[in-house]
Amino acid sequence: MDLTGKRVVVTGGAGFIGSHVVEELLARRDVREITVLDTLRNGRLENLPALGRDPRLRLVRGDVTNGDAVEGVCDGVQVVFHLACLGVRHSLHSPLENQAVNANGTLTVLLAATRSAVERFVHVSSSEVFGTARYVPMDEQHPRLPETVYGASKLAGEALARASWRSAGLPVAVVRPFNNFGPRSHFEGDSGEVIPRTIVRLLCGLPPVVFGDGEQTRDFLHVRDTARALIALAECDEAVGQMVNIGSGLETTINEVCRLVAEATGRTDLTPEHQDPRPGDVRRLWVDNSMAHRLIGFRPSVRLADGIGGLVEWFQQRSKSPEEMLALMTERNWVETG
Repeated sequence: MDLTGKRVVVTGGAGFIGSHVVEELLARRDVREITVLDTLRNGRLENLPALGRDPRLRLVRGDVTNGDAVEGVCDGVQVVFHLACLGVRHSLHSPLENQAVNANGTLTVLLAATRSAVERFVHVSSSEVFGTARYVPMDEQHPRLPETVYGASKLAGEALARASWRSAGLPVAVVRPFNNFGPRSHFEGDSGEVIPRTIVRLLCGLPPVVFGDGEQTRDFLHVRDTARALIALAECDEAVGQMVNIGSGLETTINEVCRLVAEATGRTDLTPEHQDPRPGDVRRLWVDNSMAHRLIGFRPSVRLADGIGGLVEWFQQRSKSPEEMLALMTERNWVETG
């Protein structure tokens, strides 16, 4: 399938990964129209700088659990990228809401897309559906044993997407990105991730905070590579009905991440402060990219060290000072603060 002349919806398109998908779509002059559906709870207007400048882009502020809003944006479109969700640490303090958005919201979008006879539906899942690695590298057949409500809700979303393909003929591709990083990544609140949070702390002259021994591993993929892979999979007919993993193919400890950030910020004098492990924290992740490579020739283009260096520069250019960003961070960001 070719995206030329297509009308596209991106749920969660003002968020971290979603806004990069939007940016890549806008860079293609052949895409006819892009509608972003986002509550702006975790997404940001500033993530959509083309809004008001490019007539092909419009924003609808709405929730994926709202059937009327979803029906409205899906009417007459040909392609849906479904990224709207609430995150893993949110699920630890608000599991019912997390399930409602990630599972029930996914079903709402799938039903609307089916009624609108959408030609391609890209459901963006998560490596969290696997839980910790039973073997590495992790292929698509790796056991799915999630360790949080978030992981379970994303697994439910996958099952609903697959059921929509099997029972209703909706052309669905399910994609499982591993750990994304890059510009617009979240440092604040319960969306905050380890790389941006560590950068903000070091820019403030504070040591990194590591939960546990820091030897837990992740497979970090630059968000630009993820966005390009999602679009390529939307155009790949062979991806329909498949579950596809995408990651860097490299396993990195959190301690190594802290070292790379310290080098990039020039604060190698600041060593990690270790605290008790987080609940439900996955111990090991490492992707097998074989299927993505076979389907779309996927190969990561951004090295972790280079991407961290670029992200440090991005944070240094923000209008907020590091101290102002630090004030928006919650150290134990899986605990409800009221």
